[in-house]
Amino acid sequence: MLDAVKKFTEAVSKQRFLFEELVKRDFKKKYKRTILGMLWSLISPLMQLLVMAIVFTKFFARDNPHYIIYLFAGNLTYSFFKDSTYGGMNALMQNAGIITKINLPKYMFLLSKNVASLINFGLTLVIFFIFVAVDGVAFHFRFLMMIYPILCLIIFNIGCGFILSALFVIFKDVQYLYDIFTLMLMYLSAIFYYTDDYSEKIQHLFYLNPLYVYITYIRHLIIDGYIPGLPTHALCLFYALAALGIGALIYKKYNYKFMYYM
Repeated sequence: MLDAVKKFTEAVSKQRFLFEELVKRDFKKKYKRTILGMLWSLISPLMQLLVMAIVFTKFFARDNPHYIIYLFAGNLTYSFFKDSTYGGMNALMQNAGIITKINLPKYMFLLSKNVASLINFGLTLVIFFIFVAVDGVAFHFRFLMMIYPILCLIIFNIGCGFILSALFVIFKDVQYLYDIFTLMLMYLSAIFYYTDDYSEKIQHLFYLNPLYVYITYIRHLIIDGYIPGLPTHALCLFYALAALGIGALIYKKYNYKFMYYM
């Protein structure tokens, strides 16, 4: 594992200029020919939050303390996952013209998509903390622990990206199946509802969903004001490494076939 990480780091270092240019291209391309440009990184999640807040506070009478922060934390994490994995899934096919002509590490394209998504996430995170301050949540040094679930989520996203990008090159149906899967995942991640309404057995089942684990970690940290226990930390890391390991294996297995299907 350490040897693989070392080789990977060396490869990225050698292609540093290319990697930086790919990130810039992916970030700019997303907002090409838009009037507001990168401001959409801030406006889009805020509009989503506004719609969800109106629906669930006015029509479903959700008046729990810090409900907007609860909703924002879930939507923020889910949006980062969705944006990152969708970008990863299309990374190879969108760059097929380059890949088929120039011998480059193919995973560079996937990683550039993830970094571009991470930049969007970072911008939205600033708005999130503004909402936290406005909602009267006291800032604490424990907030620094958000780095842990975010790092795990980044690794998890990359792993899922490896799986999706490899499968999508060969099986185009993956795109449509993933649309259904992400919709189902949104409803199973307790973004706008509380799991306390369910039995203890059902609550435990929610932890089978990696995204729910990352969302719950952030909510406990920000809203409840405490750092989750070791089991939650272990689960965050397990899902991240499992996704990366499975993704790397699938990517390696189908790597030699990519050129035939592009």
